Order: sequence, then C-alpha cells, then structure tokens
Amino acid sequence: MHQSLCLACFQDLPWLTAAHCPQCALPSANGLICGHCLTSPPVFDATRALFSYEFPLDALLQRYKYHGMLALANSLGDFMVNAVKDQPRPDLIIPMPLHPQRLAERGFNQAVEIARIVSKHLAIKMDMSSCSRIKLTPPQVSLPLKQRVKNMRGAFACNQRLDGLRITLIDDVMTTGASLNSLAKTIKSAGADSVECWVIARTLPH
Repeated sequence: MHQSLCLACFQDLPWLTAAHCPQCALPSANGLICGHCLTSPPVFDATRALFSYEFPLDALLQRYKYHGMLALANSLGDFMVNAVKDQPRPDLIIPMPLHPQRLAERGFNQAVEIARIVSKHLAIKMDMSSCSRIKLTPPQVSLPLKQRVKNMRGAFACNQRLDGLRITLIDDVMTTGASLNSLAKTIKSAGADSVECWVIARTLPH
C-alpha cells in the first residue's frame, strides 16, 4: 500500500482531522452541519474528504492529473478505500466525467482511475456510462463561486434512470463543490435517492 509514496511523504500529507461539516466537509464546530449548508443546502447529501488541498498533496495531485503520474492512482485509491471501508456501501460509484475534449487532451480521467481501485477493493459497481459531461467548461480553478456555478449549469447529462439508488460520486478535489453539485442535481433528476461525494482533497478557506 502507498507504493508510490515514501514513508516521509505519507506522514507529511495534510490529513483532514479537524471537525468538519458532514455535508460539505468545510470546517464546522463540533462537526455539525455548517451555516452555509443550512441556509443554502447543496444537492449532494454528504461529503467524505481525506485531506485538505495544500502542500504537499496539492503538488502530488497536480503531477498525477497534469503530468500523467498514473502510479499515484494506486496510493490515492488505497487511501480512499481505508477511509470509507466501514461506511455503508452505495449501490453505484460514478466517477466525475470529463468532457471528451478534455479527456483527449489529458489521456485519462483522474477520477476514474481512483474509482477503479475503490470499486475493486470494496466490490461496489462502477458506472461510467450513465452520466456524461456535455458542456466544455473553462478551467474552474481561478474563477469565483458565482461564475463556477454559472459555468456548470447544464454541464452534465444522464441517459439512464437511477430510481431509488444510493450513488457515490468520486473526484480528486472538491474546491467550491460547484461541479459535484451540478452532477448530483443531474443524478437526482434521474431518480437517485441519495448522492454522496468521496474526494481525495477539499480546498479549505484561508
């Protein structure tokens, strides 16, 4: 396990240990649902994040995503398996879809590679065909929340009914949650009973 990380790197990772909101994974006193989720609830029902998105994990994820360090998928997938192995199992795992153009540019979908490990080790079916990204959005990383939300409107489509199913979405990083929220909305419109997000890292306010 963690075969692509040395022990020192593993110990230096910014594990998300502080109390955080069970719905969006942002810091929250006593681990209660935060004020933002109470006043403007996201569509997804819960978020499980392993790390805060800061050094050295941010550098690792960027190498993984943009420089094709696919070996890291094994470690990242193992981290997630260990974190969620005692959680109730969903009916389906859906990795965050990439737009076909983005997939062609990158050569792989980073969420799929992580989800593959989780699916295999926890024996949960992975669904890569029901949902697709139909709108090519500009990189979200430098945009304010309102612009991100606007960009993500109509970004996804679902071609299957998912009536009554408990769905888990897997992605590498949750920044504002706009992408995952838009996908969750599409999935619930297809009849899903609940949608949970499992992410490697959560961007925290500074």
